[in-house]
Amino acid sequence: MIGIYLMGFVILVGGVGVLGMAIAYAIRPTEQKLMLMRPLSLAAIFAAICSSSVGVATALKHASDAKEVSPEALSMMLGGLSESLVPPFVAFAFLAVAWLLVAAGMRRSS
Repeated sequence: MIGIYLMGFVILVGGVGVLGMAIAYAIRPTEQKLMLMRPLSLAAIFAAICSSSVGVATALKHASDAKEVSPEALSMMLGGLSESLVPPFVAFAFLAVAWLLVAAGMRRSS
């Protein structure tokens, strides 16, 4: 359940924070906005790592609760591990778009 909240944090930091600042920089490039992009990008990366590691821990916890190794238990664990890779994917997609917008803003400012 905590993974849902952390995914929301990834979207908030990566989507609203980083992407919003990148759009603001692309519209009106300033050095202050560019300076904020760097720590916001790090925050998005750390949020993705945090959310992904919680997903891995949750999948392994549920796997350890299984009474015996069965194909169903293995399938559930692998499903949980694969779902734990979604937050980094989302965060890095936001970061890629954001830095493309920063590049466009840099082109405008020069």
